[in-house]
Amino acid sequence: MSQKYKRWAESKGHFVVEKRYDLWEWVLSTAIVGGLLGVLYFSLSGRVFLPLLHAIDGRHWLRMIARPSLIWLLVGTVFLVFRTFLWFRYRAFSPVSADTAPVLTVIIPAYNEGAMVGKSIDSVVAADYPRDRLEVLIVDDGSKDDTWEYIESAAARHAGIVTALRFDRNRGKRAALESGFRRARGEIVVTIDSDSVIDRETLLAIAGPFRDPRVGAVAGKVAVYNRHQGLIPRMLHVRYILSFDLLRAVQSTYGTVYCCPGALAAYRVSALREVLEDWVRQTFLGVPCTYGEDRALTNYILGRGYDTVYQRSAVVHTMVPLTYSKLCKMYLRWDRSYVREEIRFAGIVWKRPPVARIIAIVDAVITNLRYPLGYATLAALIALSMSDPMTIVRVLLVMAAMTTLNMLYYLRSERSWDFLFGIFYAYFSFFALFWVFPYAVATVRSRSWLTR
Repeated sequence: MSQKYKRWAESKGHFVVEKRYDLWEWVLSTAIVGGLLGVLYFSLSGRVFLPLLHAIDGRHWLRMIARPSLIWLLVGTVFLVFRTFLWFRYRAFSPVSADTAPVLTVIIPAYNEGAMVGKSIDSVVAADYPRDRLEVLIVDDGSKDDTWEYIESAAARHAGIVTALRFDRNRGKRAALESGFRRARGEIVVTIDSDSVIDRETLLAIAGPFRDPRVGAVAGKVAVYNRHQGLIPRMLHVRYILSFDLLRAVQSTYGTVYCCPGALAAYRVSALREVLEDWVRQTFLGVPCTYGEDRALTNYILGRGYDTVYQRSAVVHTMVPLTYSKLCKMYLRWDRSYVREEIRFAGIVWKRPPVARIIAIVDAVITNLRYPLGYATLAALIALSMSDPMTIVRVLLVMAAMTTLNMLYYLRSERSWDFLFGIFYAYFSFFALFWVFPYAVATVRSRSWLTR
């Protein structure tokens, strides 16, 4: 490792650790590169697409769907190679030390959370962070169960650190966060969901990136707390790890993480106060926004010219749905927020620095074309399968190949047999969740929280 690189990395607050290269990391990295080159070769040579083109020969309406879809797949493959290059370049930021740690406020909004909120509070107080520079605010958003009792008990156990606030009625998560934001005394504010617990190193780690004055918000790494309670949480754990250790790690390399999640995010207070009023009063198509507060706030921070980054070493473990119906409600809420904030981001992206702007635009175009082209292709495949049932088999085999490649990314982050559940999730999503996004678009003006 060159001294020049070490000085540059340390100036950016990145870890600089010289160690013996891990054999498995080398094997997995080589397999990822080999897999990408294989996919790229077969895509460019057309061998992957020839059976499909032969199948649609003579069906003009299918060709109108297939050709744009094949071009999108080819461009997407090339962009995946570029994403992987950025992923290899990502480095976590070094944490702050106990001596240099800034004053930090943790805000936990809670509604009908029961005993889990006590575990969340305890995990924050147990974190490695100087007690004289830590403030914890718990906001009970008008809970109707025993949540307030657990909050009061935790506040009594941790007197002098934990402050409990209570609404007389349910006003929504955004209002609960606003109340905490306005009371916060810290230079940095950390938000944590009340059904989540953090690792001991998380607070020092998530404060690290703020040494760079350009950073306005930081996304933590989200893992699944109840992953061993069923098939759905096991699948979601793999999805979450890929969403953070792959996608957000890539976005972090150009300072444009699109969503700092509610489960664990940190904000520079000076930046937060610049956008607080607009965020609180946000509307969409004339309707007040009551969900998607995390991505909305990230967009406002980006709109002010700040960078948003990902800190892999700041880890939170969060509860996820156990049943199909609750999973669908969660995705509906996320997808409605996605539609709204993607529209807003289309105006914000032009304010980003040139390199970040170009990458983000290409990313947005490729990502969002998957919806119209994906559903059109699905309709075409159903039509083809009626005359040639082997079409479905070919599609499932291609899905297996691409999912296996994705699981190599997962294994590089976590060496666990849980990657098998990631393969299950690909098929589960394809067959059981395909309807969620179209329904979310059709009901985008809905104000229902769906979980309250």
